[in-house]
Amino acid sequence: MTATDLEARIRHLEDLESIRQLKARYCRLCDDGYDADRLADLFTEDAVWDGGMLGKAEGREKIRKFFQRSPEVIPFSVHMVMNPLITVEGDAATGTWYLFQACSYAPENAALWGSARYDEEYVRVGEEWKFRRLRLTSFFWTPFDQGWLRTLSVFDRDAGGGRVGGGERNAGGERR
Repeated sequence: MTATDLEARIRHLEDLESIRQLKARYCRLCDDGYDADRLADLFTEDAVWDGGMLGKAEGREKIRKFFQRSPEVIPFSVHMVMNPLITVEGDAATGTWYLFQACSYAPENAALWGSARYDEEYVRVGEEWKFRRLRLTSFFWTPFDQGWLRTLSVFDRDAGGGRVGGGERNAGGERR
C-alpha cells in the first residue's frame, strides 16, 4: 500500500465519521428544543428537508422557519438513529439511517412512538459536510399506549383526520 492509498483510506474514514457527527448534531439539536438557527446551518443554501406527511421545506431559510415552529408541534423528542449506510464519492455522499423516536405531539397532548427511514444526500462545503437533501419516510407514529398494531399513524389524514385514535386497527392489524 502506498502513502497515497493510505491517505485516501484515512480521508474516506474521516469523511464517514464527519457525516456521522453531522447526523448526531442534527438529532441533538432537535432533541434540545429545535434550535432553528443551528439546525439550518447544517444544511446547504439550496437544501431540501422533506418529512413526507410532516411537511417539506426547500432552501435553508424555509428550513429555518420550519424548525422555528417545530417545538409548538413536537415539544419533546428523542431521536435514536441507527444502522447507517453511508457512501462517499469525492465531495458528495449519500446515507440511509433508521429512526426510532419517542416524542410528544402537542396538538393532541399525546405521547408517541415513531419509526422512519432517513434517506439523505450530503455535500462537502469547504472542510465540513452539510445536508443537501433529507427525506423522512415514516413507518408509524402511534400513541404510546396503543402501539402500531392498533393505530399506525396519528398523522394519517385518510384514516382518521390526523387525530390520536384515527386509523385504528384491529388485533390483526387491519383498519377498522
